[in-house]
Amino acid sequence: MQWTLEQLRQFILTAESGSFSAAARSQGKAQSAVSTAIALLEADLGVQLFDRSKRNAHLTDAGQVLLLEARHLLRQAQAMDTRAQALHKGSPASLSLALDEALPYTAISHLTSELSHQFPELDLTLLHGTASEVGDQVEQQRAQAGIHFVRGALPAHFEQAHLAWVAQGIFVVQGHPLLKLPSVSVRDLAEYRQLIMAVEEVEETAYSPRLWRSDSFYSIAEMIADNLGWAIIPVNIGKYLAYRRPLQQLHCPALQLPPLSVRMLWRQGWPASPILLWIQQRFAQLLAQIHH
Repeated sequence: MQWTLEQLRQFILTAESGSFSAAARSQGKAQSAVSTAIALLEADLGVQLFDRSKRNAHLTDAGQVLLLEARHLLRQAQAMDTRAQALHKGSPASLSLALDEALPYTAISHLTSELSHQFPELDLTLLHGTASEVGDQVEQQRAQAGIHFVRGALPAHFEQAHLAWVAQGIFVVQGHPLLKLPSVSVRDLAEYRQLIMAVEEVEETAYSPRLWRSDSFYSIAEMIADNLGWAIIPVNIGKYLAYRRPLQQLHCPALQLPPLSVRMLWRQGWPASPILLWIQQRFAQLLAQIHH
């Protein structure tokens, strides 16, 4: 096999131009240079690509089949060249990113779409889990970085950066007795079971003597939908539409709920690549747009 990428380019260009002379003119070359390149390609492949008995460059049956292969090979070569240039500039060939399952889906969807356009040659792995599982994935080096809701302090060997805030609210299932009250007080909430997040000894404030715990906001939301209690959860989780029964947000004037902090974390000493810096800045912007 002695054919070259340049010969493939001449083959494709001639087929698309419709003649050897047109292909030559579009490149500022002599027609003989194009004809010679294609003749050498035909000799190496052992097939005739063009029917030269006609005035214009008509592909033979074999030429039509091999044109598809030539285009595919040229695209692969161009992709390899693009990736090599990205690696030369210091961009990583692959990235594994752990994401908190409770993060707003809209922000994640925009992030991955834009990531595809900004770094088209990146080999990406996304890992999803609870806030604590995101930390474990970075700890175990399954992920180079993670983004999750803040659930307490991190070990000293982690680096972190605050990204944004996400609003939280009190949610009950549609039809819950609390929704019938003109104004909900903390005492009213205490009459019903509270569902709270509990992750590695980090636990939310309890307002009810009856508690059920989970390490997943989505698990808590499902329990709300089953009328098992009320909970303070991220607003994006409460407004998700896929539960068995809709959830509704309660207003309790006595509870001024602060927004939840979202951070990026990575192991201490790991270099911050251009891609991770871009993700940090862009995801912070996307979350800020949702919060406001």
